[in-house]
Amino acid sequence: MDDPAEMFRGNRNNFIDIIRTGSELGVSVCVVTVKDLKLKHRKMIGYVFDSAKGTWSPQTIGLPHVLYNRIPLRQDEALPEVQQTLQACVRHPHIRMFNPAFFNKWSLFEWLSKGKTTAKYIPTTRKVTTLQEFDSLFKLHSSVYLKPIGGKAGKGIMKADRMSDRLGRKLEYCLSVQDTKGSVVYKYPKMSQLWAKMKEEIGQEEYIAQRGISLARHKKRPFDLRLLVQKNAKGQWDVTGVGARLAGKLSITTHVPRGGSIDDPEKLLASTFGIDGAKKIIQRTRRAALAIARQVEKKSGHMLGEMSMDMGVDIHGGIWFFEANSKPMKFDEPHIRKKSLERIVHYSLFLIRAKSSAGGGYPAAQSN
Repeated sequence: MDDPAEMFRGNRNNFIDIIRTGSELGVSVCVVTVKDLKLKHRKMIGYVFDSAKGTWSPQTIGLPHVLYNRIPLRQDEALPEVQQTLQACVRHPHIRMFNPAFFNKWSLFEWLSKGKTTAKYIPTTRKVTTLQEFDSLFKLHSSVYLKPIGGKAGKGIMKADRMSDRLGRKLEYCLSVQDTKGSVVYKYPKMSQLWAKMKEEIGQEEYIAQRGISLARHKKRPFDLRLLVQKNAKGQWDVTGVGARLAGKLSITTHVPRGGSIDDPEKLLASTFGIDGAKKIIQRTRRAALAIARQVEKKSGHMLGEMSMDMGVDIHGGIWFFEANSKPMKFDEPHIRKKSLERIVHYSLFLIRAKSSAGGGYPAAQSN
């Protein structure tokens, strides 16, 4: 028989942690594949983890009443048959599904830049379509970040800079392309040459261009904040934790897979703004994150249960939103990780109880 672990994709360690946390809180959690989500049947296959044996095994389960979409790849989620199943789950009268889709970066910035409570946190952002449009943004800001609309973990990010030569007599254009642990820098005397290299790197992908922010630094290295925002046991948005990511020495992003490192947010902020200033900035960032989460959920039209956010603090203490992820990666800070797992289960219980007037308690299942 094939190893059941090969029969579904995704972060299995994350699934195991959620299953274990569910068990501790008296909730049945399992992994269900899109293929096995047979909504017209009373029974289906779900995968459970036996911690004593360290193995996965398929079991027959009833119709799950809470689903959390953790399909790991955008291209898988976009398949017509997968979309059909996800939409059927969203419409199903006995299923509560949260986080049904990946976020689209362009949609996020459109939603947030139009929100009364969120617009002030959004850097100028445009779609990369023509040289003229890019150049108009580049003339306003000497540093511009380029990000793939469907990117993940810093992959594909580039940075364009406009600067004078050493004698200050003529302009020089630089393009930094994010590599595995650093970045490769290309220099050009003409804007058209920079654009040609950008187009070569972009290929057929959709990209956004975003004003570069002068981030606060620690020991000459920029850093940003990572926040996890989740619904709690009452179904209300709350900040589960705030972490910090310090950019690698040669990197243009703070992502850990790209050479960034984890650090303490208060310590990093205090080095620029002092201890009291750091605490106030973290409080303002938490309030901003809650406003952003509410706006994203409202504009997406979907029920959401959690999202992670990348937010920056500029050299003047201003707060900026850079990215949100509807399928957060594991937070490495132990206190945030523990609370995050409990909140996924607590929110599932909240959804189950909201349905309990129509029947008894139901198992929470994790969709993959």
